[in-house]
Amino acid sequence: MSFFKNYYVQSLLKLNKYVLVSAVFVVLTFMVGDSNIYKRYQYDEKIRMLEKEIRQYRKEIETNRKKLDDLNTSKERLERFAREEYFMKKPDEDIYIIE
Repeated sequence: MSFFKNYYVQSLLKLNKYVLVSAVFVVLTFMVGDSNIYKRYQYDEKIRMLEKEIRQYRKEIETNRKKLDDLNTSKERLERFAREEYFMKKPDEDIYIIE
């Protein structure tokens, strides 16, 4: 017990009590509670992941929009799409599917 008492007398009493209170406040603010540093990092990481996902979906939407415009404007492209994706054929044709 005397070790702790000596430590307290030698080091903690030399510190200014305002510095000590400020340090405790900073530790409590940044390390404890809902807005601590670790949780903020997790939230920032999740935000970055979601923004990346948004960019990916926007690119996919743009690609699909271009495909849709191509299908709406050209009858040959529409026919080609129907043949390739849905295996549609004309009445006098035979289709061979090769995997």
